[in-house]
Amino acid sequence: MNAIGKAQVFSGIVLAALLTMALVIVRLAYCEDLPRQLNLHGGKAIYEAACAACHGVDGSGAAPSATAFERPASFPHFNKCDETTPEFARDYKASIRDGGPARGFSMIMPSFSGVLTLKQMDEVIAYLRTLCKEQGWPLGELNLPRALMTEKAFPESETILTTTINAKGAGGIANELVYERVLGKRDQLEVAVPFSWVHKESGGLTGGIGDIAVGDKHILYSKLNADPEQSAYEATGVIVALQGEVVLATGDQKRGLGAGEPSYGVFAMVDELFPKQVFLEVQTGIDIPRHTEFAPRSVYVRTAIGKSISGDEHLGQLWSPMVEFIANRDLTRGTMTDWDVIPEFQVTLNQRQHIRTAFGYRVPINDTAGRPKQFIAYFLWDWFDGGLFEGW
Repeated sequence: MNAIGKAQVFSGIVLAALLTMALVIVRLAYCEDLPRQLNLHGGKAIYEAACAACHGVDGSGAAPSATAFERPASFPHFNKCDETTPEFARDYKASIRDGGPARGFSMIMPSFSGVLTLKQMDEVIAYLRTLCKEQGWPLGELNLPRALMTEKAFPESETILTTTINAKGAGGIANELVYERVLGKRDQLEVAVPFSWVHKESGGLTGGIGDIAVGDKHILYSKLNADPEQSAYEATGVIVALQGEVVLATGDQKRGLGAGEPSYGVFAMVDELFPKQVFLEVQTGIDIPRHTEFAPRSVYVRTAIGKSISGDEHLGQLWSPMVEFIANRDLTRGTMTDWDVIPEFQVTLNQRQHIRTAFGYRVPINDTAGRPKQFIAYFLWDWFDGGLFEGW
């Protein structure tokens, strides 16, 4: 055989080898029974085989020299508790099943829908959460939907703008801008700035800033009951928190923009998660003005009951219908308890689901004279999960 013939034979062998390798790669990438073939059982084994090459054995991320991509700003570090514990298992699962773009993240995260079963995804999510070695961080499943009036126990880093409009009676538009920031694993700073437009007796509206409140939320207890053998949809749990706040006399009482008196408040929150995303939130507290001769002490109880609903294997857009019952009473002789009911719902707006909105209608049940019905709505931005224009 001459040199040309030998070269042709060698080229054929190389081409055959390359085609064989290509077929193997395609088979590995798209074969649905790959986990069974590779005997991937248990979260640790699945993580080490399918995730560690990019995310590192300990969850901190593989060495940059070992990966062929540049890490995006949203690249997770599973061993950093403040990054991973607040996230929902359903969000992890959506990114694993459908890839990063399914939740508005980087396209470098591939889809494992043809590689891992849903059960194996649940197992690997349960394992990656063990990479956070510090105990005491509340888990994301206990981050229940925010009600319009009832404060929830879970600490978050977010901004909320709430608007209340009187539907009947004296005209008025009340707004409140709330800034929340997580401080470690058990605390949250909260600053609330009210600004309103109220009806003047002479006609028209007057506006301005009301009484600014500054508070700290502290987690007393949290426990999530989640079975790695079951979907997070069946998880249950409870979280308890206590918050103290100082209300500053920054408003103008004569214009109806504040109490004109500093006050202090303390309230407790208990949230419970039931199977199938049914939830109960309870908040009870007391407001204590600095001088009770100018304003009475008052107590309140707020309760929200609801259920979160989503399609696409419980991974799609989240709708959370709920109803709140509100009770307020001044601690003076002869007063009665005012009761209100608020039917409402919250919905996620974008793929990453860190932008949400809620709408409701507040209806007085008793003592209706002088207490108007109200439309209430808020816009919520969970900025810990990304920018305002990210994840759409």
